[in-house]
This record gives sequence, structure tokens and C-alpha cells, in this order.
Amino acid sequence: MPMRLDDIDYFLAVVQQGQVRGAALALGVSQPAITKGIQRLERELGFPLFERSTRGMRLTPVAQRFHERTQSLRSDLGDAIKEAADLHLGAMGVLRVGVSPLYAQRVFVPASLQLHRQRPAARLQVNINLNDVLVPALRRGDVDLSINALPVTMPEDLLAEPLITDDLCVVAREGHPLLARRRLKLADLTHAHWMLPSPQVEARRKLETVFTQAGLPRPQVAVEVSNTVGQLIGLLAHSDLLAIMSELQLAGPGGQRLQALPLAELRFPRQIGMLTRRGVPLSPLASRFVDVVRETVNGPKWQP
Repeated sequence: MPMRLDDIDYFLAVVQQGQVRGAALALGVSQPAITKGIQRLERELGFPLFERSTRGMRLTPVAQRFHERTQSLRSDLGDAIKEAADLHLGAMGVLRVGVSPLYAQRVFVPASLQLHRQRPAARLQVNINLNDVLVPALRRGDVDLSINALPVTMPEDLLAEPLITDDLCVVAREGHPLLARRRLKLADLTHAHWMLPSPQVEARRKLETVFTQAGLPRPQVAVEVSNTVGQLIGLLAHSDLLAIMSELQLAGPGGQRLQALPLAELRFPRQIGMLTRRGVPLSPLASRFVDVVRETVNGPKWQP
């Protein structure tokens, strides 16, 4: 008699829940159905799967490896079934993702590679931009989800899932005159020139608020960029311009000739995560991509 797929599901549920009752509740079936399924599976395999005690059910040593392989195979089978169903229903469609330039390589690329392996029929449309463009695009429905810095005040029509922390700081080139000051103060920056994003970008608004609340004039913008400063690192490294940069970017190759100014008030805590629209169900493909992003960030190989 061939193994039944539902018996495999019963087995995996019992492992996850640690007891038959919990597995039955999780799957919405009766406890006798779970018990009979486990017994059938044990007869097919020829060895016991669980050690039963008053504390619950634990895998036998020989069943440990069987569980690892079965769990992986069942997940792959589930993905294949889901993809086939999506294609049959015409629901595969196009996944539209917005992503901040800083996290395109770190988060989006590894996640999209994994998605392509699992769903080779999937098509992606990518909007690489800053929050001032991505958040309105998401709210209009132009993208299905976005990966970017989460707004401090979350709009009621959006849902956020934090992924990583990446604070902002103010940077200057190594050897900048401001770095030589023994007791650097915010007022010392009033005559500096800056390279900043547009006024609609939240990072710039935060910076300007700090100066305004201290009774100081707003930073003097000499270079305004439509994206991040990453493409203009050379301009920072060979001038006295100041700029806002994320800690991850500063720690990377592009920040080697730059240094953060030692001012606590110019360090801005920030969460990076996924944004979706509240009350708007994700397509099967978008839901799978969300899961893949979580796995990417939480996996053992993740390097921020």
C-alpha cells in the first residue's frame, strides 16, 4: 500500500504540536484520524515514529532524519501544487515590488533568486526608489508590496512587518575639519554644506526638524539627489559636504573613506521592513515572496 499524503501531513503536524490533540485541532480533523494515520505510516515504514509519554510524543532517533527529509519534500510539493493551481487559475500574474536602493542587493536580490527557483513562471516588476515615491505607489496600488524604511507614523491603510534595524547617521570624509573639533556641537554645522535627498524624504525631514527644534537654520543644501548618496560617494569623499547615510551603507565598501559625526542628536533609529496595504489580500505569488523575504533575512547565511 503506498503512503498517503494526508498521513505525512498528520505526522508533520504531530511533530510540530507535540501531541495528537494539538495536531487534530491544527488540521481540523478528529484525533482518531490522526492516530490511525500515524499507525498506517509506521506500518509502511516498519519502525516506530514516536516515543509516547505523559508529556507528549517525541520522535524516535531513527525518525529524526525521516522528519527532516519529509518536511523538506512536503514543502517543495506544496509549492509545486500551489504554483500549478496559480497557473491553472491564471492567478500567477506579475509581482510588483517596490524596494529602496539600499536594500535591493541585501534583501530583494537573494529573495527574488529564491523565488525564481521555486516559481520559475513568476514575473517581477521592480520599482527601485526612496520612500517618498514607494509609499504613495503602494497606497495607489502601483506595487503589491514594498521593502523600505518604515514610516515613523504608519498610515492607517498600510501594514508593516519589521525586518532589520538600520539607523541613519550624518557622515563626512575622513579628515573633515568638523571631526577635528574636540567637543563638536550641532551649532558647529550651521555653516556646512550638505548633499541631501528631496524635502519629501523622511530622513531629510528628520534632519531639518533637529535643527529647527534647536533654534538653528536648516542645513544648507548644495547638492540635492533624487536617490541615495551611494552613487555619489566620490563627491563626499573629496569635498567637505555632509550627508545622511545608513549604518549598513557606512559599514560597507562605499563608506570606507567616510566617518559618522559624533553627535547623538544626529543619529536616527530606523526599522526596515515590508509594507503592504491593509485589507487588500496578497496574491499567492506575493504571499510566497513575503515568506521568502522572511526566510532570507532570518536565515543563517544572512549578512546585513
